[in-house]
Amino acid sequence: MFATLSDRITASFRSLRGKGRITAEDIDETISQIRRALLDADVALPAVRVFTAKVRERAEGAELSQALKPGQQIIKIVNEELIDILGGESRELVFAKVPPTVIMLAGLQGSGKTTLAGKLGLWLKNQGHTPLLVAADLQRPNAVTQLQIVGEQAGVAVWAPSPGNGVGDPVEVARTGLATARTRMYDVVIVDTAGRLGIDTEMMTQAANIRDAVDPDEILFVLDAMIGQDAVNTSLAFQEGVGFTGVVLTKLDGDARGGAALSVRTVTGEPVLFASTGEKLSDFERFHADRMASRILDMGDLLTLIEQAERAFDQAETEKMAAKLAGEGEFTLDDFLSQLQQVRKMGSMKKMLGMLPGMGQMREQLENFDEREVDRVEAIVRSMTPAERADVKLLNGSRRSRIAKGSGTTVTEVNQLVERFDQAKTMMKHMARAGGVPGMGNMPGMGKKSKGRMAPQKAAPRGKSGNPAKRARQEVELQQRATEKAQPGSALGVGRAQPAFDPSQFELPAGFDKYLR
Repeated sequence: MFATLSDRITASFRSLRGKGRITAEDIDETISQIRRALLDADVALPAVRVFTAKVRERAEGAELSQALKPGQQIIKIVNEELIDILGGESRELVFAKVPPTVIMLAGLQGSGKTTLAGKLGLWLKNQGHTPLLVAADLQRPNAVTQLQIVGEQAGVAVWAPSPGNGVGDPVEVARTGLATARTRMYDVVIVDTAGRLGIDTEMMTQAANIRDAVDPDEILFVLDAMIGQDAVNTSLAFQEGVGFTGVVLTKLDGDARGGAALSVRTVTGEPVLFASTGEKLSDFERFHADRMASRILDMGDLLTLIEQAERAFDQAETEKMAAKLAGEGEFTLDDFLSQLQQVRKMGSMKKMLGMLPGMGQMREQLENFDEREVDRVEAIVRSMTPAERADVKLLNGSRRSRIAKGSGTTVTEVNQLVERFDQAKTMMKHMARAGGVPGMGNMPGMGKKSKGRMAPQKAAPRGKSGNPAKRARQEVELQQRATEKAQPGSALGVGRAQPAFDPSQFELPAGFDKYLR
């Protein structure tokens, strides 16, 4: 969604790199480029004016940090103001003190309200709630049927007493849906309402009547992130006619310019609570302004990536894999296939790669990434016998030819997979021996509760040199190694002198500390 905007904003910083001092002209030029990038992305003019004014005020205010270069300081200011314009601190849904909590969805036709009702229902279900979807959109053809199908896919109950297609009273459906939820002990009610292709009096009156009938705890305005400048007029009309307490952005996976996301908070004052990022019911997430700002500035979104991994990866399987990498057993292609399948549960590989910092510089390669490559890898591994998966050294020429034919690939692709597997296994073992990724603590499953232990490292035998000077150096090295082995923790470098770490030079993203082991 924000690819073009991200490219243009990050490009505006290039002229600042390496400068020891930034002049007023540098600030003017950078802000001018950012302003054009925002306007081209369909960000509302009032939002652009507020944003650029704040950036200019702070950049000229000499609030410079000794830990950052001037160019980095400008990037820091832009990042913080982007977070502010996107909504700042995200808030939780407001739940009723006495269930059921009523959530009403409002928005134009085509914004994705009905599908979003299913996504929100599934999200709440995974949070431990028992939601009920109420089909109060009786205007759009087959809207009731669509909600019933979506509810079935999400495993969420649906209240649909009227067939729809212009038949029935939506206010009465909403009222009886709330009564049913109270009787049957549902703790959340999600009311799907009708929309129109544009703003009209009839739609607003109907939405207001439903609001008055069910007295919702949250009214979520569902906004299509692809509609551009019209998002401002639409959101203001709904705010005046019905009122809403939060915004949900849909179609954030589209290729439009996405200015609605940057405009709605400034224009309406209401926060963006959720974002729909794909067609699947699981493509739904909390909206975090700081993470979205990081994506726009090509800084990645590691927190969301970690959260997706935590949901997708099986903890027992992760513990087992960590123990193998730490020395208990050999990491095989069966293990590799198991890990690959868990990664696929996280969703599109393109999306995951796009959350890594600096991937904006590899956008062309990312766009050309073939998702079917994962299918080919799985086909190659499944074409091997159990013995071959356990020991790739068995793969001679004839076996590799057989595997290539069985998987519909070439011998070259089989060779490349085996080579990448060997490299990955070596790298992961080095990481395990080093105690995990530097700065990230132990690998999953390698904490105090893990049964995995470090494999003892054998010292390579070395013969004494016939050269007296070289033999003297060898004896000194042997004495040093013996001293290190006698020091507790020396195998991981704990007992050795480490470079001083200045925490003022490094700042973790907000909330990241809870993921450190």
